[in-house]
Amino acid sequence: MWDGPTSELTYSGLRVVELAQDPQGEIVGKLLADQGADVVKVEPPGGSAGRRIGPWAQGHEGDPDHSLHFWTYNTGKRSVVVDTSTAEGRQERGALITDADVLITSAGPRDLEADGLDLHALVDELPHLIVLSVSPFGLTGPWAEWRSSDLVALAAGGILMSCGYDDHTIPPIRPGGNQAFQIAASFGHCGVLLALLERQATGLGQLVDVSMHEAVAVSGELANPYWFYPRVLLERQTCRHAQPSPTQPALFECADGVQVYFALILSDDRTWTTLVEWLTTLGLDLDLGGEEYLSLAYRQEHFSHIQTIMESFFLMQDSVTVYEEAQRRGLPIGPVFAPEQLLDDPHLRERGFFVPVAAGDGEPALFPGAPFRFSYGTGGPKAPPRLGADTAAVVSGLAAGEVAS
Repeated sequence: MWDGPTSELTYSGLRVVELAQDPQGEIVGKLLADQGADVVKVEPPGGSAGRRIGPWAQGHEGDPDHSLHFWTYNTGKRSVVVDTSTAEGRQERGALITDADVLITSAGPRDLEADGLDLHALVDELPHLIVLSVSPFGLTGPWAEWRSSDLVALAAGGILMSCGYDDHTIPPIRPGGNQAFQIAASFGHCGVLLALLERQATGLGQLVDVSMHEAVAVSGELANPYWFYPRVLLERQTCRHAQPSPTQPALFECADGVQVYFALILSDDRTWTTLVEWLTTLGLDLDLGGEEYLSLAYRQEHFSHIQTIMESFFLMQDSVTVYEEAQRRGLPIGPVFAPEQLLDDPHLRERGFFVPVAAGDGEPALFPGAPFRFSYGTGGPKAPPRLGADTAAVVSGLAAGEVAS
């Protein structure tokens, strides 16, 4: 897996067969592929379900080779179309699995059985094989056959109750970015790497059973310890950590209409003193420089007055000025960017985070880079596969007794 200190740290030589039809499994395959693993994505006739999810690139509405959703989770893979409803298709799939180091699935037990897959039997028959199952509720238990989604997983795992706004007359709000799928994939990726390390010592593969429900349930941040110890529930709050009781607002609008986030921690005396010094330079300190405000209890009691002054303070300045001066003074203030604004972020640009990748019709599109970097080199996203583009090469490789790369 590692060619030595003179070359890039990659998963070169690692062969992965991905049967996953959902993001929680596809993301694991993507992470491995972006680091050099040969990931063969087995798709049914017509393509994976993700190819039918928009939005669509370059004006190709409904084209399975231009789904931005599919591109996001499938860079660097090869696409093989196999009809596993037929005996021939299942035989081809079996040959692929036999040759693989890792098999990735995302279906529940009933769907696996219907598709002719017995994961435990595969591990017994192929002792070298590492099988990763990243399913909604795991392979066992009373919910094992239940279906899920990102929204359902966040709700069932407890995270959703902490997401939303101060106005509790409206329900919780699901965060974007397929967070539940991402969390499950992170656990799945770690599970594969740990199993590979163990295989180096023992020569044996194993079945790694990851439940998205369990992965989300242990990722609830403050909600779990608050419930397990003082037995209190958190209240969701706009752009702030959920807490047992309301905390001060943290969003302020600047003169250019951009909002900034200010973690105004009243209990931190240094932050308070630095803030008052800054206010003084603009003549906005008013009474905040008084000795009574050196008391935390007094600051908390008069927070609404502080809040009013802070609103005026930010409205007098543009967000860039506020951000740069705050950083100079060591204050936790930063602009709230829209996702598209990240493309112009100078820090991300300097690090080369967004990279052009030929996709779809071969035109370059910007993709987020690898989430990790290594001192001996790093991988990155490569073109997502066109539907079935590698079927002929892989099938001919199977016929010749090897999987062509």
